[in-house]
Amino acid sequence: MMKEELLILVDENDNVTGYMDKAGAHVKGLLHRAVSVFVFNSKGEWLLQRRADGKYHSGGLWTNTCCSHPMPGELAGDAAMRRLMEEMGMQCELNKLFTFIYRAEFGNGLTEHELDHVFAGISDELPVINPEEASEYKYVNFCDLEKDVEMHPDSYTVWFKKIFRQVRSSFSPA
Repeated sequence: MMKEELLILVDENDNVTGYMDKAGAHVKGLLHRAVSVFVFNSKGEWLLQRRADGKYHSGGLWTNTCCSHPMPGELAGDAAMRRLMEEMGMQCELNKLFTFIYRAEFGNGLTEHELDHVFAGISDELPVINPEEASEYKYVNFCDLEKDVEMHPDSYTVWFKKIFRQVRSSFSPA
């Protein structure tokens, strides 16, 4: 079930065009602002989460450390820090890597159409996951991750598969 929250609708240049409730924006497939966070440990391993089964889409799939939507008036970097604490119970310095736009239709009548601000950071703090957001976590090195995504693509979220290689080329954790 989707929590009632307002999303920031944007154009392709990230200019605000309005606001809409989360459910409505996903039913209509409107472009909105999002954040994705990638955390690595000092060994260079990627911290992944398995989305909770009850998520409104992509439940049970592996993905980046956390992701969400900034609230109206909230900067993308602040939203990334907030969600890292809310989903994974941890904090670390985050650096913005890039933005990208993607659109994905899900079988449940929802469409994700996001202008996603991607952040990365390094931490050896162990997560304390919020069970409403994630069911488990794991650390994995890039070679094993790349092989697993190739062998089991249906185990990963759409956005993660689109950007994990770009994150690797944009950020050097070790």
